[in-house]
Amino acid sequence: LLGGSGTRLWPVSRKDHPKRFLNLTGDQTLLQATLNRLDGIEALDASIVVCNEEHRFTTADQLMEMQRELGDIILEPVGKNTAPAVAVAALRALQKHEDVLLLVLPADHVIREAEVFQKAIQKAAKAAMENYLVTFGIVPTKAETGYGYIKRGNEINHSFYQVDKFVEKPDLITAQSYVDSGDYYWNSGMFLFKASVFIHELEKFQPEMVACCQKSLDQSEHDLDFIRLHKQSFLACPSNSIDYAVMEKTRNAVTVPLDAGWNDVGSWDALWEIEKKDISGNVFQGDVLTHSSKDCLVKAENKLVTLVGVENLVVIETKDAVLVAAKDKVQDVKAIVEQLSKDKRSEAELHREVYRPWGKYDGIDVGERFQVKRITIKPGESTSMQMHHHRAEHWIIVSGIAEITCADKTFLCTENQSAYIPQGSKHRIKNPGKLPMEMIEVQTGSYLGEDDIVRFEDQYGRLPIK
Repeated sequence: LLGGSGTRLWPVSRKDHPKRFLNLTGDQTLLQATLNRLDGIEALDASIVVCNEEHRFTTADQLMEMQRELGDIILEPVGKNTAPAVAVAALRALQKHEDVLLLVLPADHVIREAEVFQKAIQKAAKAAMENYLVTFGIVPTKAETGYGYIKRGNEINHSFYQVDKFVEKPDLITAQSYVDSGDYYWNSGMFLFKASVFIHELEKFQPEMVACCQKSLDQSEHDLDFIRLHKQSFLACPSNSIDYAVMEKTRNAVTVPLDAGWNDVGSWDALWEIEKKDISGNVFQGDVLTHSSKDCLVKAENKLVTLVGVENLVVIETKDAVLVAAKDKVQDVKAIVEQLSKDKRSEAELHREVYRPWGKYDGIDVGERFQVKRITIKPGESTSMQMHHHRAEHWIIVSGIAEITCADKTFLCTENQSAYIPQGSKHRIKNPGKLPMEMIEVQTGSYLGEDDIVRFEDQYGRLPIK
């Protein structure tokens, strides 16, 4: 499941590139780590990924980087919470296998001990084969007010427990009583069940949801590597979480305890908690120097960041924004994002470096009547055939080969060569080589917004911009 915005991890996580696509804890993104920790489980089929349409190309790119079978990427036209997302995945799985088990995983969690997790999956699979709906309950390490809890009931087969009840996020005193009792687990949002059993239970409690999901899948369209759900059918679907829709109502809910270094990395203090610290309790990523500072988290992506005589701070530096926050107040970062959105500032949604299906661009500089971008186009990829009403463009090739179409001419440019694209001319640039092509684009004109594009042809099926 590739839902959620991760706003509390701003400025690194943003709407256009949320935390599941980020490398926060190692040499792979959270999405990639979610799949990699399943390696070694026998009879594991290709993944079914459910994501927002806006993130389809980033999702596909990250899966292809792993050099594993791509599987299905199901595109939701709008987010409807977790129950419809799981429903369409279950219905899709049943199209391919009559009685398949479905392992449901959010794509943005950290689980340090993969082997322990796999053993818990095997235990849960046995319960699922007996037609139970299994949720993984995280053995709590502290009184946490940011998670919902699961109270366990009677033990079954010395392996798992009936779910006595789900409880909402508690206050600190209540959370401590939960931890002290030993009968409560954190609600992880991870599940394992037969796809058919889940659909059967969902039909009991949310028949309209199942009907809408089935119709949206039946009328879906295959678009490149994606399954695009029928928009109107999915828009009619009720919005609900899997907990509210099924797990809190069914009599077949059980929980398998999990103690494997799990964390949903929902905020910067959570990242500080799970990362290795120096002797002063600091966690540093990037180019960081400190003096007389302790218990801080610093993530420097582009510049040298220095700290002197401070404690319990979070400092996050990106190309276009810097966050400085008290470590015990990082839950309030979302208030900054809300303010940015209210002010219609691009930093709420976009990084300076923006990913596109053909590659990416980095907005290096901008001023009155000019803008400079560094553009990277992947091998074999191409921008759309397009035109601008209000700007001209100058392209300087830095590395690689560019095949440029401008008006009625097509020609090649290589390193240190350049091309001029007049205002109003139809144009496209393609990378015919085997290595990434990089160039500097200088835009000049009266209006330089991204919406000044008239798109004529596009190999990625993106809607025309006019």
